[in-house]
Amino acid sequence: MGCCDDKKKRPENADEVRRLVSEGYARVARDSDSSCCGGGAATAEDVSRLIGYSDEELAELPEGANLGLGCGNPTAIDSLAPGETVIDLGAGAGIDAFLAAKQVGARGRVIGIDMTDDMLERARANALAVGAENVEFRKGLIEELPVDDDCADVIISNCVINLSPEKPKVFAEAFRVLRPGGRLMVSDVVLERPLPEAVLQSVDAYVGCVGGASLRADYLAAIENAGFTDVRVLTESSFGDKVCASDSPLQDAIKEFGANIEEVREFLPHVSSLGIVAIKPAD
Repeated sequence: MGCCDDKKKRPENADEVRRLVSEGYARVARDSDSSCCGGGAATAEDVSRLIGYSDEELAELPEGANLGLGCGNPTAIDSLAPGETVIDLGAGAGIDAFLAAKQVGARGRVIGIDMTDDMLERARANALAVGAENVEFRKGLIEELPVDDDCADVIISNCVINLSPEKPKVFAEAFRVLRPGGRLMVSDVVLERPLPEAVLQSVDAYVGCVGGASLRADYLAAIENAGFTDVRVLTESSFGDKVCASDSPLQDAIKEFGANIEEVREFLPHVSSLGIVAIKPAD
């Protein structure tokens, strides 16, 4: 099943979009067999291996932290150092927060931000189960981060910023909370060409990681416009080939709004998963 089952057109109001996204991910948090991006019969572990997580990393995670929702492995884009403070935008059940916590060690700190209560409940239970004392999860919007200025060394995010209806605000907030010289490390979905109108208007396609994605040039420009420098794409792959199987709920949602399977197959190769790093200039 998909994240959203009503098959209605998505609204233009930003708050309503966020509500629909939160409801979709709440369903995923409550039902471990549900997935926004994976679809089909693939398990969360199968999806995670495809998008860049090693067997060793997956074995280290608390049970229930991996929901197979990402499009890459942001903690593998660049190295994290012991003692660093990391903020995870859209932390979900905590997969990347827990991997980051191991890398930064006991002297480091990881703060996961999520707007969905069911995800936060699951993430906090996971942290408690494994005694992860250097990880905490806070409720908040990634457009309005509940953290102080200049408090983090690294911002990570995994297939979440594409869901924001106000992406420039997200990057502005990331810039605000990073210390001078801090790093942005993001795995996300971008488009190589505009989406068909049927996909653009579908709630399921939006929550399923594709409908809210920006064109590559616009996405990278938004990072630079927030003040970041040295914006680089370090990894790149076809998101459609890796994650969206032919029977995925994303494709069912697309067909509901008039796109046929040939159109789906045609545009999915033009959906890319990027691993991006950018720097907040030092004073």
